[in-house]
Amino acid sequence: MDMNVIPHPALSDPLQRALVEAIQGGLPLVARPYAAIGRQVGLSEREVIQRIRDLVDQGVIKRLGVVVRHRELGYDANAMVVWDIPDERVGELGQLLGGFTFVTLCYRRPRRLPAWPYNLFTMIHGRDRREVLARVDELVQCCELQAIPHQALFSARRFKQRGACYSANQLPATVAAKPAGRFDE
Repeated sequence: MDMNVIPHPALSDPLQRALVEAIQGGLPLVARPYAAIGRQVGLSEREVIQRIRDLVDQGVIKRLGVVVRHRELGYDANAMVVWDIPDERVGELGQLLGGFTFVTLCYRRPRRLPAWPYNLFTMIHGRDRREVLARVDELVQCCELQAIPHQALFSARRFKQRGACYSANQLPATVAAKPAGRFDE
């Protein structure tokens, strides 16, 4: 384990560390992934599930989800739609926009004025640009956002698509070699 990283107390148990290392690269694509992970680390399927629950409850794992490789599924148009929402409405509209099934991410970020006035970001995937833009129009119409400035920023290239990495031995060599907290160089 990287000596520059102080592990969470829950990871002082070697089995917990082994479990985190086993799942951070993704679950195996088998009918019973937790049983397969259990065989790998020496736990039962039930123990794996319980230990993951415990790690989530303790805040060691913040989120457990699926990373979908959209292009491989035929969704070639991916747009981050940025919105300049009045601050007093951003919570309400974020909840509303995030509730649409075709919005895969919805989150608030600070504005960076004067160049960047946007404070709400929504991700929409589609088979082509026309489909994505039709979804943006649907959001505008359904949520009465005609007066809200926004832009659809289409991705041109995918650089990274994976889940969180918790262990230094899973990081690319160029990142793992840097001291903790120094990923800005």
